[in-house]
Amino acid sequence: MSASSPAPKLPISLAANPKLSSWVNFTGEGGVAVSPGKVEIGQGIVTALAQIAADELDVDIGRIDMIHTSTAMSPNEGVTSGSQSIQQSGRALRLVCAEVRQRFLDAASERLGVDASLLDVDDGTISGPGNVRTSYWELSGEVSLDHDATADVTAKSADKRSVAGHSVQRVDIPDKVFARPRFIHDLALPGLAHGRVLRPDVSGAKLVGLDDTVARAVPGLIAIVRDGGFSGVVADSEAAAEAALKALRKGATWSAGEPLPDEADLAGFLRSQPVETTIIDTRTASPARKGSQTLRRQYTRPYIAHASMAPSCALARWEADRVHVWTHSQGVYLLRADLAIVLKLPAENIVVEHMEGAGCYGHNAADDVALDAVLLAKAAGGRPVRVQWSRHDEMSHAPFGAAMAIEIEADLDADNEIVGWRHAIWSNGHVARPGRAPQPALLAATEIANPYPRMISTNPPAANGGGADRNSVPLYDLPAWRITSHRLLTMPMRTSSLRTLGGQGNVFAIESLLDEIAALRGEDPIAFRLRHLRDERARDVISAAARRSGWKPQKQPGIGHGIGFGRYKNTGAYCAAIAEIEGTDDIRVKRLTLAVDVGEAINPDGVINQIEGGAIQATSWVLRERVRFDRTRITSTSWTDYPILRFSEVPAVDVEIIQRPEIEPVGAGEAAHGPVTAAIANAVYDCLGVRVRDLPITRDRIIAAAELAS
Repeated sequence: MSASSPAPKLPISLAANPKLSSWVNFTGEGGVAVSPGKVEIGQGIVTALAQIAADELDVDIGRIDMIHTSTAMSPNEGVTSGSQSIQQSGRALRLVCAEVRQRFLDAASERLGVDASLLDVDDGTISGPGNVRTSYWELSGEVSLDHDATADVTAKSADKRSVAGHSVQRVDIPDKVFARPRFIHDLALPGLAHGRVLRPDVSGAKLVGLDDTVARAVPGLIAIVRDGGFSGVVADSEAAAEAALKALRKGATWSAGEPLPDEADLAGFLRSQPVETTIIDTRTASPARKGSQTLRRQYTRPYIAHASMAPSCALARWEADRVHVWTHSQGVYLLRADLAIVLKLPAENIVVEHMEGAGCYGHNAADDVALDAVLLAKAAGGRPVRVQWSRHDEMSHAPFGAAMAIEIEADLDADNEIVGWRHAIWSNGHVARPGRAPQPALLAATEIANPYPRMISTNPPAANGGGADRNSVPLYDLPAWRITSHRLLTMPMRTSSLRTLGGQGNVFAIESLLDEIAALRGEDPIAFRLRHLRDERARDVISAAARRSGWKPQKQPGIGHGIGFGRYKNTGAYCAAIAEIEGTDDIRVKRLTLAVDVGEAINPDGVINQIEGGAIQATSWVLRERVRFDRTRITSTSWTDYPILRFSEVPAVDVEIIQRPEIEPVGAGEAAHGPVTAAIANAVYDCLGVRVRDLPITRDRIIAAAELAS
């Protein structure tokens, strides 16, 4: 390298955590410990990362032990979100393992007296001419990995990889299948106590009085905790904790709450609030073309709950002025930062260790329940305290995915070709995660005696994918546009990150209006899209989905077909979806056909799992899910009031991967939601001749849309 050549650039996660030993170590008799900073939240990431490590180290994947993320030892990779684990952790780990392999080859060369270029590695055994051999484990005492990565070593080319690019069994599945403790809900520490927290039913109400006389008489009670408006119980068993909480609730006095919006006019509420307005992007046509008509359409999505199968749970234990927390948070270091603020402790006095939770789709209540457990554990005399929220807690107090109102104006010329496009969004911000501000973002922090204000959600910058504006800039070759985001500065309903952030709403709106324009022109909607796309990867996924689905079959009564396309964040995975629906009594999605391009698919089966899961969840969002509320409280606090898609309603899902091993991989977890949402909405129009622009698409909304159109 010449003196003027720039130093090789490390991937973002490796630049932040350059020490090789923080990522990889060789253990015992033939083990490899791999310690990423991204966490397993059901997406299969630990399997894909193990595949990357196995390839670069030339070891059998069965030797690799994927270590739970912990602030005590793991690299700090921030938060596991935005489908970035492969992009960030995978790229870092690939370079780390390549450099570790080279360091051991250099050490073996010295020991064996053979040039390193003549040595091979096979399942950790290093061998060369003359049958000389050693291994990673024989050399581990001589090779220090306490060095910073240099990026001087090149990772294997795609054609040299034998594990990545192939489907392998997920490493986390056996424990789950055979009911071995893996979820945080199953963690049973010695001396375990149980906690519950008292919270109001009325939104925004504060605890102003508490008579705990009856609660103190409950057998098995260890302590009643009160710190300002925060109160809870600690007991020897869950039953005792529940009984004590029930008794405590009877003695609680609450202030008046804060009014909630009118659910029947959610768009009106969103468009009437004080906002911060940001111009996301503009494009000017040269020369400007005149339109002969303007289509103005409004699309909405409701507040959406995470609706994880199991409610949030955490454990905490105090030892003097140190605390250990077990959590299913997506960001252990970020949670630690907020805990340090609330507890007024140095961050190094707090260990936050990740364990898997039963479903995670963004910023749910995992971080909130962790602080609950920490505050209650203070009164437990050194015993660990387990706090599990109820379903009612989860559906009332966890952050929701933000509601959105989206207005698009499309200027059309005399031939109904698009000459101008204006896209405006009204929504709360989509991020209020812990660890990103001087004040904590945790629920109990707003309730204690010296409370912190509730954080008003913000949006990530467009360069990081945006928030409410995610996927709002068209990928299509339109001559002119203006994209505007109006972030609400009030937040009567607590909002934060939910899978795709604003991507689902924006793709739904864009793809719905494109379909409407194609229909005006009498043009096939797929042909219309392809005509406006230059990106070959985009064209390829649309064409692949169309071919795989047999687009478009002969029209049948009661059956509709629709197309949706998007590239997640406009920088991530490409996905096209074709929906086949039946619309006789209720809308039923019969089949979803998807094509996806994630660049190099590390574990193709894992990619398919993610796309299938996202497609099914999107179907549930489109047909069923919305947070219900009156002017005082959340009313959708059970599965009855917040229905999700049933197994009997799950569509057949068929996924085709366009494998591009030469292109850096991106995540698949959030790619399907927007395209599937749009595809179902467009299929409803194809079936019934009615455009429903408000989610979820229910019978009542179809009837209302039909009456409006007549």
